Amino acid sequence: MKTAISVEDKLLQEADLTAQQMGLSRSRLFSVAVAEYLRQRRQQQMLEQLNQAYSGEPDPMARKIKTRFRKVIRDRW
Repeated sequence: MKTAISVEDKLLQEADLTAQQMGLSRSRLFSVAVAEYLRQRRQQQMLEQLNQAYSGEPDPMARKIKTRFRKVIRDRW
């Protein structure tokens, strides 16, 4: 899809040079760069969600399950 965006002159010059060195079109370079940025962003968001899920106190139900599990383990040994 064609679209128009505004890019700082210096950034565009560097992108053009990089695309040329890589043997890519400017459009392909921007597509690859945006795809990589979005992939990294999704990974960061997933990491933040995991950190949030595993931080702090577990919910009351999880606490009950752990307590019950510990008792079962103790009773077996």
